[in-house]
Amino acid sequence: MSQAQATGAPPEPSYRSIQETPEFGTLRKTLRRFVFPMTVAFLLWYLLYVVLSAYARGFMGTTVVGNVNVALVFGLLQFVTTFLIAWLYARFADRKLDPLADKLRHEIEGGN
Repeated sequence: MSQAQATGAPPEPSYRSIQETPEFGTLRKTLRRFVFPMTVAFLLWYLLYVVLSAYARGFMGTTVVGNVNVALVFGLLQFVTTFLIAWLYARFADRKLDPLADKLRHEIEGGN
C-alpha cells in the first residue's frame, strides 16, 4: 500500500499525464507565441550589430555626440533591448501565462 493510499490522499498525477492535457498544451503554445518571435527579433538585432561592427566600420565609427559613436549607441541599445524584453515578458506572463498556469495547478492539486 502506497503512502497516498494509506493517508487517503488522492494519488498525484504523473508528469506525463499532465503534459498530455489540453490545458498544458495551451500553456506551451502561449509561451512559444511570445518566446520564439522575441528570440528571433533579438538575435537579428544582435546580428545586425555584429555585422555592422565587422563590415561597416565607417558607419559604426560615425560620431554622434562628443566621443560617442554609432557603435557605442548600438552597444548600449543591446542592454536597453534586453531589459525591455524582460519587462515585456513579465507583463506577458502576468496577463497570459500565470492565469493558465494557476488554473492548471489548481486542477492538478485536486481543486474543482
